[in-house]
Amino acid sequence: MVELKNVSVTYSSGVDALNNVSLKINDGDFAFVVGSSGAGKSTMIKLLLKEIDATSGVVTVNGYNLNKLKKKKIPEFRRTLGFVFQDFRLIPSMTVYENIAFVLRVIDAPKKYIRKRVPYVISLVGLQAKSNSYPDELSGGEKQRVAIARALVNDPKLIIADEPTGNIDPELSYEIVELLKGINDCGTTILMVTHEHDLVRHFGGRIINITSGEIVFDEVIGGVNEA
Repeated sequence: MVELKNVSVTYSSGVDALNNVSLKINDGDFAFVVGSSGAGKSTMIKLLLKEIDATSGVVTVNGYNLNKLKKKKIPEFRRTLGFVFQDFRLIPSMTVYENIAFVLRVIDAPKKYIRKRVPYVISLVGLQAKSNSYPDELSGGEKQRVAIARALVNDPKLIIADEPTGNIDPELSYEIVELLKGINDCGTTILMVTHEHDLVRHFGGRIINITSGEIVFDEVIGGVNEA
């Protein structure tokens, strides 16, 4: 679960990035976060990842009170999350399999578990034929699928996807959201940050709109396939 209670963030420059924001996302939810550049979306992500602290208010993610989280506990907390970057951030010298397995090796997961889990998530994103390919041999859409598999491999409670369709062809954007929806259907909470309103209108669901550091809209809307 993600909960922000009366959260404000003021940077040292004096910029008020978030202003008294309250938000609750329950386990298993899928929510789009939309807003123009500078609206406060990136600040919210940094809060949820414990990259910055709230100036005031309380931030709770996956049972962790981030206001009280000690520095030594941050890696443990972050292992409950998966994060999908807009620019993929794959390691060029590693194959698809190795990029995904790396996440588990870092946390000393058993080798037997890695050998079982990695092919499973590769199959979930439909890249079985690309397991031994390197990032520069993949299309943009394939790279993003690897990034999603990497975010998923540690079986996180929550995946935050930051503009995951920003660097791929528009027609592939729908496939990526469908993939995230499928992961959500299996129980993982998904928070997808995007500026692509066409995607949001197509899929519908819970839409959270941030404008000038405040939530101005938080409703569930129907997608184009719904009556």
